[in-house]
Amino acid sequence: MKNTGKFVISLDFELLWGMRDEKTIAEYGENILGVWKVIPRMLDLFEKYNVSATFATVGFLFASDKEGLMKFFPKRKPQYKNPNLSPYNGHFNLVKGSEAEDKYHYASDLINLIRKYPNHEIATHTFSHYYCNAEGQTIEDFRSDIKSAISIGSHFGIGYKSLIFPRNMFNEEYLKVCEEHRILAYRGNEIAWCYRAEKGVSKLKYKSKQAVRLLDSYMNLTGHHCYSLEDISKSKPYNIPSSRFLRPYAPVLWAVESFRKKRIQDSMTFAAKNNLLYHLWWHPHNFGSNQDENFNFLEDILVHYKKLNEQYGFESITMGGFAEKIQINHE
Repeated sequence: MKNTGKFVISLDFELLWGMRDEKTIAEYGENILGVWKVIPRMLDLFEKYNVSATFATVGFLFASDKEGLMKFFPKRKPQYKNPNLSPYNGHFNLVKGSEAEDKYHYASDLINLIRKYPNHEIATHTFSHYYCNAEGQTIEDFRSDIKSAISIGSHFGIGYKSLIFPRNMFNEEYLKVCEEHRILAYRGNEIAWCYRAEKGVSKLKYKSKQAVRLLDSYMNLTGHHCYSLEDISKSKPYNIPSSRFLRPYAPVLWAVESFRKKRIQDSMTFAAKNNLLYHLWWHPHNFGSNQDENFNFLEDILVHYKKLNEQYGFESITMGGFAEKIQINHE
């Protein structure tokens, strides 16, 4: 592998399955339906700047109708202490019969569109948007969920190299399930206290962490979060940690947009100059509203990537592609 910096983009592709326990269609439906315009536009922009991305996709989205989806349901379903966390507890009553009538829950057409661009990777975001740190669920439940994710992906001719844990609920014990199923890489969290995945956090501590993460998006409070190949290659599956969540445009914060952009660009430059990896991520539904503002911001980031690519050899690569190169290096 060339000793140059690497630029990884990963997208948590989930539609309403990723928000159903927090937001209703009335509250967030515009953003979810917006994804149907966002993904084609994003693919065009990535193509323009020769950028590859990892689309970590919830297994439910592969189906084009309810009957076809239910054929892949896992034998074991998570028994979360909070029943609202499970999509199997009543939410399916809201799901309509087919993709043609329900763009909130199915996305086979969008997945097929992504597949037309072979430089991108389709990874797994679990079958059911599974919460690995929630009370009540077990590793056996997770194993069953991953088997269903692999099964529905395989049905559509897709094999997974990477996994992204929903809500960034990293659970180290569950990595052995990933390894069992030949998943080479996952996205870990930034190495700072405010990004650490923890169980049973008090409301006050959670709010404190949220506030620090917000500030950290506009000024460098916790470092660049860039990573060396040596650190990433220490253990399998390979942890390709997040560097920065690309927060969506917020009209109330328009005056400090330049700081948010500079925060990302400065860290990309640091990675390119020091032959490190920089990993940017977001959800397609984050771009579902204020689309022009979000895409203008993203294009500025990609223009900056292109400059770093030309000046330092900074290279765009998928999570799975990077993991495969590490593996080849170690054989």
